[in-house]
Amino acid sequence: MPNTYPLPRDIGLNIPPDLRENRFNAGFEHALKGGHLTEAEYFRRSFRLGFRAAKLYLREVRRCRGILDFPMRARIRLRSVWPGR
Repeated sequence: MPNTYPLPRDIGLNIPPDLRENRFNAGFEHALKGGHLTEAEYFRRSFRLGFRAAKLYLREVRRCRGILDFPMRARIRLRSVWPGR
């Protein structure tokens, strides 16, 4: 069963008239699916603003559900040293 994601208009967002609605919606959906900005098409203004709006929407949804922040993800490099060497 495929997932269904809300459109910006479904959650009450007004898309500014100077943006392309289909590109804004594509950016919004891409962010809701957990996508990253990896292609040149993703850096167009309408797509970027839709992506940002979705990230802010997800932050608000998580806050309402009681999920404040995820733990920090970091890389740790450890090096063990043998005694006497």
